[in-house]
Amino acid sequence: MSLSIMLEQLGMGMMRSVGLFAWTLILSIPLGLLVSFGRMSKNFLLRNIIKLYIAIMRGTPLMLQLLIIYFGPFYLWHANIGGYRYAALIIGFTLNYAAYFAEIFRSGIQSMPAGQYEAADVLGYGRTQTFIKIILPQVIKRVLPPVTNETITLVKDTSLAYALAYSEMFSLAKQISAAQASFMPLVIAGVFYFVFNYFVQEVMIMIEKKLNYYR
Repeated sequence: MSLSIMLEQLGMGMMRSVGLFAWTLILSIPLGLLVSFGRMSKNFLLRNIIKLYIAIMRGTPLMLQLLIIYFGPFYLWHANIGGYRYAALIIGFTLNYAAYFAEIFRSGIQSMPAGQYEAADVLGYGRTQTFIKIILPQVIKRVLPPVTNETITLVKDTSLAYALAYSEMFSLAKQISAAQASFMPLVIAGVFYFVFNYFVQEVMIMIEKKLNYYR
């Protein structure tokens, strides 16, 4: 196999990895914010259900979660899971990362001084207005570094999609490497991951700089 064909195939796998990464990020960040509200709820039942969910997502391997989400419908209800693979990946990654983002958001929200809420109340802001206009922008600035770390981890975790036989970049690199008896496809895959992570890191640094006026 020529280098150009190898790069073309790995490039297609990279696009699949990027798609999985993008959908997970788009869905898990807002879900994580909602979960953080449940985690801080005054409702005892809701708070403990969310706490258990976070504990399970963070305390068990992501690969195991993906396998349960994919094969669960078949073993429980004998459902046809033929076209369910990609959806299972998105659901699994989203639920897992939402749990991590929820704890990050919770710590950021709870770190805000009580005086912020009191001042907003004096100015006539409602609870929702206070959170959206005053608290949330400051929380985003505070939680951006740990969110960046989780985002970079997500780039590498997309390789776990091979557990459901989804041909993303790392899976294709292993297949080509085995077929060609060459280590080069894995080296190229490593370069792709490095470049992707570097790009993500630079974007997050740029966002952090734009939010510096919240200091």
